[in-house]
Amino acid sequence: MFDPVQLRSFLAVAQTGGFTSAARRLGLRQSTVSQHVRRLEDASGRRLFVRDTHTVELTGEGEVMLGFARGILAAHEQASAYFARSEVRGRLRFGVSEDFVLTELPQVLRTFRRAHPQVDLELTVGLSGLLHEQLADGGLDLVLAKRPLERPADQGGGGRAPAGRSGRVVWRDRLVWIAAEDFVPDPGQPLPLIAYPPPSITRARALDALERAGRPWRIACTSGSLTGVTAAALAGLGVMAHARGLVPAGLRQLPSAAAAGLPELGQTEFVLTGGRAAVREPARSLAAAILDEGHRLQRTR
Repeated sequence: MFDPVQLRSFLAVAQTGGFTSAARRLGLRQSTVSQHVRRLEDASGRRLFVRDTHTVELTGEGEVMLGFARGILAAHEQASAYFARSEVRGRLRFGVSEDFVLTELPQVLRTFRRAHPQVDLELTVGLSGLLHEQLADGGLDLVLAKRPLERPADQGGGGRAPAGRSGRVVWRDRLVWIAAEDFVPDPGQPLPLIAYPPPSITRARALDALERAGRPWRIACTSGSLTGVTAAALAGLGVMAHARGLVPAGLRQLPSAAAAGLPELGQTEFVLTGGRAAVREPARSLAAAILDEGHRLQRTR
C-alpha cells in the first residue's frame, strides 16, 4: 500500500523541516518530493503535513505515519541488504561527532556491516570542528557532524575557518541550554558554562550568543568527550549548550532560560560530508545507509 520511495520523501521532509531541504538531501526536485508526499496522503486518505509560506509541520496523522514509515523503511532496508549483498570492499575512514555516542549509531553501523562485510571501517569519534579539519586534510573519507559555522568564531573558538556549506543535511535541530534537573542559574552571577574545548562548534555558538546578549559567563568545566561534559552537568557544575534532540538522560532543557538571561542559540545542522574518497563505493554505501536511517540517531523528536 505504501511505496518506500514515497515514504522516504515523507521522512526526509519531516526530518529536515521543508520540501526544499528534503529535495536537496535526496537529490530530487522539490516538485518530485511534493508529488511523493501528495501520493502518500492519497494512499493513506489522511493529511500528513500542515503547510504555510514559512513552515511545514506534521499533523497528528503525520506523527502516526512517521512511526510506520520508520518501521517499513527499516524492514525494507534489511530485506534489500539480505537479498542484494554487495561485493563492496575496501577501507573506509569514518568520522562521527561526540553528539552520537549515546544514540543508535552502533545499530546503523551493524546494518551496514551486514550488507557490506568486506568493508574495513576505521571509526573516529571527536569534536565536529576537528573532524571537519581532518576531512579537509585528507585524514577522513566521510564525516557525520555538525556543520561548521559560516565564519570563524574568536571567542575561544580557535581552529581554521570553516570550508563553506558542503555536505548533505541529515537533520536540523535547535540548540538549547541544558543542565541537571535541580540546577537553576543565578541571573546575578556569571553563567557557569560547561563546554567542549576549541574548536567546538557548539562552544563557539554559545560564547558568541552570550557575548551578543551581554550575559557574563565563566568556563566552569571543559571536557573533550560527551561523557565528560554530561558528568559535569549531572554534578550541577553549570549549564551547557546541546542539540535538543540529543539531550543525555538525566539532563533537561532549562524551561526558564530567558528569565536567567540566557539567549536563544538558534538551529544547528547535522550533515554528512565526504572528502576526496567520497565517490568510492564504501563511502557512498555508508552515506546512503545513514541518510536512510538518520532518524534512528535522534534520542527524541
